[in-house]
Amino acid sequence: MTTSNPITTPFTHESTAMDVIQGVDLGGRRAIVTGGSSGIGVETARALASVGAQVTLAVRNTDAGQRAADDITATTGNDQVLVAPLDLADQGSIADFVANWDGPLRILVDNAGIMAAPETRTPQGWEMQFATNHLGHFALATGLRPALSAADGARIVSVSSAAHLRSPVVFDDIQYERRPYEPWEAYGQSKTANVLFAVEASRRWADDGILANSLMPGAIQTNLQRYVTEEELNRMRAGNAAAWKTVEQGAATSVLVATSPLLDGVGGRYFEDCQEAGLAQPGERRGVAGYALDPEAAERLWQTSTALLKG
Repeated sequence: MTTSNPITTPFTHESTAMDVIQGVDLGGRRAIVTGGSSGIGVETARALASVGAQVTLAVRNTDAGQRAADDITATTGNDQVLVAPLDLADQGSIADFVANWDGPLRILVDNAGIMAAPETRTPQGWEMQFATNHLGHFALATGLRPALSAADGARIVSVSSAAHLRSPVVFDDIQYERRPYEPWEAYGQSKTANVLFAVEASRRWADDGILANSLMPGAIQTNLQRYVTEEELNRMRAGNAAAWKTVEQGAATSVLVATSPLLDGVGGRYFEDCQEAGLAQPGERRGVAGYALDPEAAERLWQTSTALLKG
């Protein structure tokens, strides 16, 4: 499934999604991009469509999704850009999406998410960032497993963040029932869950030809920051102005993980700036935390998530 050799590519921090996908042919292949109506989701979908994929934008707002689909078709000439309703915080919506899917699925891009949101809970009592960013995508991927298995070499792209360095998954109190709620910590926990999901999905599903990898897209100003104040955004920009990317650059690592032949047979790894990341060093905001790659934590999260979804 993987080797100990880190994956390196000719692409960089400045590469765009269109740079990364040159030479790839996805004719006859199908892909899903959650949150495909805005931000890096649009550019990820655009790149996939540009090389012939049939792309479904799985979105909460289908009007916005249709506008994005029309724009992608206009810029790529691919009229197989579809829109389907999906609310990752609503297990009924996920079940409906899965029930309506038919046929093989080559690429699942778990892109949608919320960041640093005020304390909110689903009807089940789940903390909203964990519920949306992890549990929703977990339910979607497990529901679509037969479609992924049928695709003969499927890939799952789990969009994480350097914010995973803020927190491991706190198994004793995932839902903030006993500890004080902190928006960035909760976001970090959910992003660690995205990495752990890729680790365990690859372990469990590699024999079915399904591999998953996670990634940090980079700092990009999109709708994801809707809960972040302008003052805080300015502070983030000032801290490392050179690290900020355009949306086209921000989608590059997602597209690399989804399509690059350099990742054939590779699963359970974490990428940033189009390269496999090393372990994070103390005081740095790059690399991957050891706890996010821990196979025991990955298996525990899978079991915990399964139990939560069963109610």
